Amino acid sequence: MTTVIQVKGMSCQHCVNSIEGALKKNGVAAKVDLPGNRVTVDFEESAISLAKIKSVIEDQGFDVV
Repeated sequence: MTTVIQVKGMSCQHCVNSIEGALKKNGVAAKVDLPGNRVTVDFEESAISLAKIKSVIEDQGFDVV
């Protein structure tokens, strides 16, 4: 499944690396659109829930809209 998540608080490449790295550790392919404040995620629903993905992003210090 592919979905787009709105995220507030991202401002630099470190933010991009933080989110993409944390999601990758959880088996989620992610692409951060820094100017658009969006994270596009590609994941298997049988392996991880969308709620867990949002939690991983929030654990990195960002706000999921």
